[in-house]
Amino acid sequence: MVGATLACALAGAGLRVAVVEAREPRPFDAASDYDQRVSALSPGSEQILRSIGVWPLIEKRRLCPYQHMHVWDASGRGEIHFDAVELSEPYLGHIIENQVIQGALVERLRGLEGISWYCPDTVRDIEIGADGVEVELDSGTRIRSRLIVGADGAASRVRSLCGITFQARNYTQNAVVANVSTEQSHQNTAWQRFLPTGPLAFLPLANGLCSIVWSTSKAQAEDLVNQEDEEFCEMLTQASEGKLGSITGTSFRAVFPLRGGQANPYILPRVALIGDAAHSIHPLAGQGVNLGFKDAAALAEVLQEAQHDIGSLRILRRYERARKGDNLLTMRLMEGFKTLFSISMGPVAILRNAGLTIANRSGPLKHHLMRRAMGLSGERPKLALRGYR
Repeated sequence: MVGATLACALAGAGLRVAVVEAREPRPFDAASDYDQRVSALSPGSEQILRSIGVWPLIEKRRLCPYQHMHVWDASGRGEIHFDAVELSEPYLGHIIENQVIQGALVERLRGLEGISWYCPDTVRDIEIGADGVEVELDSGTRIRSRLIVGADGAASRVRSLCGITFQARNYTQNAVVANVSTEQSHQNTAWQRFLPTGPLAFLPLANGLCSIVWSTSKAQAEDLVNQEDEEFCEMLTQASEGKLGSITGTSFRAVFPLRGGQANPYILPRVALIGDAAHSIHPLAGQGVNLGFKDAAALAEVLQEAQHDIGSLRILRRYERARKGDNLLTMRLMEGFKTLFSISMGPVAILRNAGLTIANRSGPLKHHLMRRAMGLSGERPKLALRGYR
């Protein structure tokens, strides 16, 4: 998603771009079941996708806006409720299947001039020279360019071939994901309960189902995926305190390990990393993909404004300065929340619950948190600004 966003932005600005992709995205079928892999896109990410002409293609498929977010603590009475109306906004964000976003981006890419599409194919080798970089693909094709951008995920081959280190952090948690049906309506609300073992999130889908992300210990995650559906639904009902009534059905359950980390550095001469290739964070606030979209928008802005060689270290440092601090701060904040909410007893739990209650009653503080999470404040690339283009 992040690499295709950058390619759309650059091709739309007149640059020639080669996109190397390992597999074609699945064709969208409106009658198909919802995919388990979804993203919570902020209004800031929506604006980036609008700026490159992709958002209308997403709207033609399917998405679910949410107007509210309710967070509560399993170890006390602390809670906080976010409402888009408080900011005079129509919604806090959208829950969208990853395959929907990918399909819309590829459709847009194929309608742009200046895009060379290599799919299915993968990078075999990279040779970096003084005035360019040459990439050899598994198909035998060789591509020469002034810059290679690694947007190939947490196990980035580009990062590895270029010798960039990744300072990984194991969160000793796994996430269980599934789509579930509930007795009561999700009310276009994102629900999140902080349990001592990790957060449990219910994300609303357009067909009335919820996508769940249950972060917990590795042992419990394994137990959850091996339960019979009826037993899993009962466990999920209890874990959510029946906030949406009983859980009445579940899809197949998948599990994946939770890790964080930062590439060091994000850039080399002729090389830049964006998205999960550059950083990954705990999913408890759903900010990972939104950070990636900001990476793409910031790098596109730097390259479009470059007066000289776009692969030079001097140019690429502007991108790293623009994004690394924000990405690192967000990662640390998510780790802090994870640690804070893992303490279920004693003074820390009491103060945490009091803090949630105070924040919920403090209009200015809550509004600041909302605008920041929605990508509507702070330093932002031009593509994320409303009214741009």
